[in-house]
Amino acid sequence: MFEQNLYMEVHRNKTKLTYAVLLLILLMTFGILGFILIEDFNLLDSVYMTIITVSTVGFGEVQPLSSSGKMFTSILILLSLGVLTYVVSIITTQFFEGQLSHLISGYKNNSRRKKMENHVIICGYGRNGQQAVKELVAHKKDFIVIDSSHDLIMGNSKPNYKMIEGDATNDEILLQASILTVRALISTLPNDADNLFVTLTARSLNSKIKIISRASNESSEKKLKMAGADNVVMPERVGGAHMATLVARPDVTEFLENLSVHGTNPTNLEEIDCDDLPKNALNKTIFEIGVRQKTGANIIGFKTPEGEFILNPNPEIKITPNSKLFVLGTKDQIAQMREILNSIKKYES
Repeated sequence: MFEQNLYMEVHRNKTKLTYAVLLLILLMTFGILGFILIEDFNLLDSVYMTIITVSTVGFGEVQPLSSSGKMFTSILILLSLGVLTYVVSIITTQFFEGQLSHLISGYKNNSRRKKMENHVIICGYGRNGQQAVKELVAHKKDFIVIDSSHDLIMGNSKPNYKMIEGDATNDEILLQASILTVRALISTLPNDADNLFVTLTARSLNSKIKIISRASNESSEKKLKMAGADNVVMPERVGGAHMATLVARPDVTEFLENLSVHGTNPTNLEEIDCDDLPKNALNKTIFEIGVRQKTGANIIGFKTPEGEFILNPNPEIKITPNSKLFVLGTKDQIAQMREILNSIKKYES
């Protein structure tokens, strides 16, 4: 609210500055025309007389003034005093408000970045980076975007977006983005060499984060994984495979596309970390947890602590630490499931 009020005040001051400049132009025009009509001065002398009168520098007249000319000059001096005072005050206010707004905005952004943790860093704000941002916004995840293009940052920035202008391969820039407390890093830079360097730098600064990188060819994919990337995505490969699937199995593809992972479609697919479940849910079977019986949602997948994926898991599979559940259900069913789990946590505490 404070920033919004400050923005409105700065906007009003800009409008006042425009009016002040127009008023000054009208004053100069009034003085020039007055000296031409009253004293019969030429244009150059009229401009000169108007400037020295309005600025009150006290230089001598081009030629002695008549009584009418003296009266006109006196009026012009009084008008100029009021106009110049107004213009100076508006310029001063505009400068002060602009600097204050810049300082407050910069301080607030820095404070937000310093407080951030468990967020996502996106390196590169091209087409892939912007798509990643859309998905993170849909998931309501905190993120920071790093890009070296000033025009790209300024042209796409929004009030709730946190952005840093700089080189993502630079240690200091990654530290500004709170790389030490980050949850994951997504590198979408167009050059594979830059993505490789970002991966190496990020992994050296924080060995625990998840790193996802873009790659253009298979050789880069192998190098990125050797450098520490957990996942490597090749947009061309993904896009081509998707188009081929639309031809080979169109209905299956359309069915999968209707499974939303960010709540925009009726059916949602959610990932649940078993470490977040209440203690009494651990070491129990899927059947004993009773997700389907209580909410109508279905557990369609299970990831073991060893990283093995089990589709349509047996109800007798036990929930263990470091495992994950993949739940399919409507938005209301997912919300009800979370409420039940949260109520169990509160009961235990």
